Amino acid sequence: MKLEQAIHQEKKFKNEQLKAVVNILYSASWLSNFINETMKPLKISMQQYNMLRILNGQYPNSMSVKLLTERMIDKMSNTSRLIDKLVEKGLVDRKSCPADRRKVDVTLTESGVECVTTAVELMDRKLEKKMKYFDKSDAQKLNKLLEKIRKSEK
Repeated sequence: MKLEQAIHQEKKFKNEQLKAVVNILYSASWLSNFINETMKPLKISMQQYNMLRILNGQYPNSMSVKLLTERMIDKMSNTSRLIDKLVEKGLVDRKSCPADRRKVDVTLTESGVECVTTAVELMDRKLEKKMKYFDKSDAQKLNKLLEKIRKSEK
């Protein structure tokens, strides 16, 4: 669907660059909603899914809350609150570091490993269907363009 149709815009955008920004924001929101809907049966949010994937990459080792926060996609996420929710669900363990009581380490539990494995398989299956018309070349071009946008960050 064309962006203008999706957002019910009748006027033209001032320029293609501004249209691209709105398109990126709209698409990011669309993908967030898709991921949240996909994770709903597992009773985890997109941010919890992101955290579980990060922890899974380090499993069986633990990670500090600080390092987890740095690796999160959504930097505005309340990491402590997300960890609390995952502890309540039995998906992660949280332990104070004996050498530095201010430092807290987080580790996946066995249930967490099972949950993230299921979540990744489910997400991969759903995304494969959703992105079937988007080939490797398209993905490479898009990745280069998005990285080009972020270069202006420096």
